[in-house]
Amino acid sequence: MEGIIVVNKPETWTSFDVVAKIRNLSCVKKVGHSGTLDPMATGVLPVFLGRATKSIQYFVEGKKGYLAEMTLGIRTDSLDATGKVMTNDKCPTLRQSSGSVPSGVEEPMSIVANALRKYLGEIEQVPPMYSAVKVGGQRLYKLARKGITVERKPRKVTIHNIRLINFEASEHPKVTLEIMCSKGTYVRQLVSDIGDDLGCGAHLSKLMRTYAHPFHITQAVEMDRIITLAGTGKLHTVIIPVEGVLNGQGAG
Repeated sequence: MEGIIVVNKPETWTSFDVVAKIRNLSCVKKVGHSGTLDPMATGVLPVFLGRATKSIQYFVEGKKGYLAEMTLGIRTDSLDATGKVMTNDKCPTLRQSSGSVPSGVEEPMSIVANALRKYLGEIEQVPPMYSAVKVGGQRLYKLARKGITVERKPRKVTIHNIRLINFEASEHPKVTLEIMCSKGTYVRQLVSDIGDDLGCGAHLSKLMRTYAHPFHITQAVEMDRIITLAGTGKLHTVIIPVEGVLNGQGAG
């Protein structure tokens, strides 16, 4: 058994959890994935079985797409919903809902949309402390867990598109963003930076990966279905031959 299963990773599962489960279900020794997702994230996780693992290198460089929910006014140490709350501030300029904004005052959605513009194109992004980046031979997240913060060098990433698709007005507004970006982009850091620009901070409260070149969320299979198919001897029906995908790929 070999090929690719495009998994819709469940929330709380690590990418390794998904790989381990599919290895067990398929009885295939060599199983790997491209593009790690944090446990809180859901969405597209390509999993490679058998000889298809040799092709992972051809899939890691492509564009990534996300639906990200940003909660304004609350900062956490991990920059996402799994972390400890560090600051809790109100966003007075964003609390009014569209339609109740006094004449001459910019609407909250417009304020947020305008803040997004500076992040379009190639930008420099400082990796978050809670990340797997190595500094001085040590993983940043291991230092962060000890309460240690170190200087990190910014890295160039590209935001191909960032669009505001929903704004939920409240004391801590929730903003849903649609993002298309390059490999290596930390959405948590992007959200935190946008929150700082808005003057009240923010953290990433939800994340779904909708695209990992060349795979789209519409192709992704739920883990429950994968488990059921494996139990009835039909796991092969959701495995995509790697040759066909490679032959059909365009620029990432």
